[in-house]
Amino acid sequence: MGISFKDSETKENLMRAFAGESQARNRYTFGAQEAKKQKEHAIAQVFLYTAAQEKEHAEIFYRHLQELAGETIHIDGGYPIDLTDDLAKLLRMAQHNEYEEHDDVYKRFGDKAKEEGFARVAASFHMIAEIEKYHGDRFGRFAQWLEEKKLYVSDVKTGWICLNCGYIYEGEAAPKKCPVCDHDQGYFIRLELSPFAGGDNCR
Repeated sequence: MGISFKDSETKENLMRAFAGESQARNRYTFGAQEAKKQKEHAIAQVFLYTAAQEKEHAEIFYRHLQELAGETIHIDGGYPIDLTDDLAKLLRMAQHNEYEEHDDVYKRFGDKAKEEGFARVAASFHMIAEIEKYHGDRFGRFAQWLEEKKLYVSDVKTGWICLNCGYIYEGEAAPKKCPVCDHDQGYFIRLELSPFAGGDNCR
């Protein structure tokens, strides 16, 4: 069923997605601020790394609205309030939101765009949905390490990298302080996750 873009539900879904990604970017920036306050600098970088990708998603959705430039699209929508000083909970909240986008929202938006005849928009929704799944997995992995008090220790000898200067240490626990740049343990992350691209072999 092909309809005009101006009369489509897809244009509203794009604006909902733009609003959602824009808010996610800000929430993750706020999350990074909280992590820095608690000297968990690697966690802050995870939030900022993801925030930058959410900004890109917002721009992709926004550019699909190009032909309606100068107009205003009115939408309704519900958006989460993720406020806590518990970093593990903050990561779990972010994980939940990313999974919701993957499991439901963007797949549904993509299916609607395809039904209305907007194949490129549908592809963006479906592909970004898969990225959000990866975001959720990443947030969940760090939340679990915090919950299990394993953010800086491993069951086996592994590599640790200082995000400030790049020093690499091999061992079952990250150094309490970097011997090169003197930054604290909060800057260390498992080497296999630098830059946050780890897989199932993370321990």
